[in-house]
Amino acid sequence: MKKVDLDFSLEAVPQANRNGFWKMLAVMLGLTFFSASMTSGGTLGLGLTFSEFMFIVLAGNLILGAYTGALAYIAAKTGLSTHLLTRYAFGVKGSYLSSFLLASTQIGWFGVGVAMFAVPVHRVTGIDTTILIIIMGALMTVTAIFGMKALAILSFIAVPLIAMLGSFSMVKATETLGGMEGLMSYQPTEAIGLATALTICIGSFISAGTLTPDFARFAKTKRSSVITTLIAFFLGNSLMFLFGAIGAIATGFADISEVMFLQKLILPAILVLGLNIWTTNDNALYASGLGFSNITKIAKKKVVVFNGILGTIAAMWLYNHFVGWLSILGAALPPIGAIILADYFIVRRGNYKEFKDMKFKQVNWVAILAWGTGVMAANLVPGIPPINGLLGAAVTFVIVSKLVAQLEAKKTVMTKFEEVGS
Repeated sequence: MKKVDLDFSLEAVPQANRNGFWKMLAVMLGLTFFSASMTSGGTLGLGLTFSEFMFIVLAGNLILGAYTGALAYIAAKTGLSTHLLTRYAFGVKGSYLSSFLLASTQIGWFGVGVAMFAVPVHRVTGIDTTILIIIMGALMTVTAIFGMKALAILSFIAVPLIAMLGSFSMVKATETLGGMEGLMSYQPTEAIGLATALTICIGSFISAGTLTPDFARFAKTKRSSVITTLIAFFLGNSLMFLFGAIGAIATGFADISEVMFLQKLILPAILVLGLNIWTTNDNALYASGLGFSNITKIAKKKVVVFNGILGTIAAMWLYNHFVGWLSILGAALPPIGAIILADYFIVRRGNYKEFKDMKFKQVNWVAILAWGTGVMAANLVPGIPPINGLLGAAVTFVIVSKLVAQLEAKKTVMTKFEEVGS
């Protein structure tokens, strides 16, 4: 009897294996309730007035919600992961580029997340950091093996707890500032520009947002897929930024662990933030497994184990050195999602053939060109890098795709004309 791959690493998720609204909402909130977003929120909180902060967060997460919601719609309709969707635009071997970039980044974030938990726990308990990294890396890897089922269970536990802890910390911080009046009157000592602030808000999660289809493909309906994604990115991510910002304004520290330490909340924070990091890390490991499965054709579970070991071994190095590299690499990921959206909604007008019936190109060089253009636009064009990357890739892909289609049509006509003439 053939064993069924319940992760559907290399095929569309059947309708019988899809999940309902609440399970999907828990998984998507588990993805966006990320401790690092609180630190990003703290950075924004220290550099903006509170009214500016609210405007940036709402605008940034509205953009994130639109981007991820559109990807979620495609995923629910096709049942395909990001890595399988890229085959339509990039070709089979062309999709290896996007899968490698996306999967490598997620392994990096997994290692960073393990260390993010181990470092404050070592500070409080004195337990050796290496031992903590090994234990947490192993536990997170084991749960990631079980895929969506484990992600849903962990998220059901972690999301309410982080919401309660964050809210309590936020109320305590607001009281320290003298209530809402003190919060609204806050003036930053070193202000940051609104364009920079919007870049931080969008850039902090747009890379992970590109992997939305890996999870949204399990939604029973397109409607629930889009709504749960919008709630997660617009509401969930906004709350994480808010928790971090108000704590930072009250204490002067953007690092959420420092905020919790000063508020004498470090012990519950270790438990709650640990669970929070766990859910995000399992999402990262799950997504990285799908990416390398697309390249190697090895079952996702086996790849997850290897990726978990690799991320655990490199955790402290990643924590100390890799975040800057991940920020640079982040410019390379949003153009991938932009090309998927442009290919589906504009070039193919919402009509993808069934995955099992498709005969894909090996490499679509138009997509590779568009991706490269998007990366250059993100790094070189003035403005907001993530948006520049999205627009640069999408516009290039649509224009060049249409030009190539016209040239191929002319070539076909000329060939038929020559055949008739001969």
